[in-house]
Amino acid sequence: MNAIEISSLKKTYETGDEALKGINLNIKKGSFFGLLGPNGAGKTTTIGILTGLVNKSSGEAKILGHNIIEDFKLARKSIGLSPQEINLDVFFSVRQILLFQAGYYGVPQKKAEDRVDTILKKLDLYHKRNETSRHLSGGMKRRIQIAKALVHDPPILILDEPTAGVDIELRHMLWDYLKELNEAGKTILLTTHYIEEAEKLCDEIAIINNGEIIKQGETKSIIKEVSLNTIEIEVEESDNLKLSDNFKYTTENKIIKIQTKEVNKEISTIIKEIEKTTTINNINIINSSLEDAFLKLTNK
Repeated sequence: MNAIEISSLKKTYETGDEALKGINLNIKKGSFFGLLGPNGAGKTTTIGILTGLVNKSSGEAKILGHNIIEDFKLARKSIGLSPQEINLDVFFSVRQILLFQAGYYGVPQKKAEDRVDTILKKLDLYHKRNETSRHLSGGMKRRIQIAKALVHDPPILILDEPTAGVDIELRHMLWDYLKELNEAGKTILLTTHYIEEAEKLCDEIAIINNGEIIKQGETKSIIKEVSLNTIEIEVEESDNLKLSDNFKYTTENKIIKIQTKEVNKEISTIIKEIEKTTTINNINIINSSLEDAFLKLTNK
């Protein structure tokens, strides 16, 4: 059984805008899955439908086998959502906010108190537990959003831009905690505009553009399939350089740039060919990234 199954899902708004054009998506249990796309691609609409915040136009979606319409209570109880927009009650303390959230899901008082304290310590918020959210920084509010999603211990965690506006140190702390949760068995669905974040965290991704899934698969496989690595070689003299037709290259200011999918296999051959006509002063290898693949696939 998959954690999330989406079949032919469509959403058309009253304005006529097609936010989703019949997407299909299967997310395995225990995976760390990234849903990536430009602004307006359909990411937040997809999450809204899964969590009951947006009505679908047609198609089907299931959470752990529970239909989001017919079995909506079981489906929604299986999800913890940290939305893009911060929605915290400014009149209650951090601890009270989380205890109320646990109460909505029927978590017993003592268990809720223990769980809330544990999560606050993990997110480095325990020292702020008695303060109201209006006195907290943006980064702290983001962490409370994640804490709210975790208090009922759901098997699936959905994070919509969880580190937006968060400083680098805090972002890395959150990455470590999310990886820890995933290794403990939680399925995590992440949307982010920090492509580096998805590359570091997600074992599988789907790229959505204009309401359609244009690529899905293992993160490393997509990078390897779509993008090319670049080998930059600085030489003594480039005028008489000759490379076989197997390699695509450009030269500029005595720097040769060669693009290839298989750096390790081809680097020795490239070096031998170049050294027939000139001396190599320096070699720099620039590995392809998920950002390269994303830009190539979306043209944005």
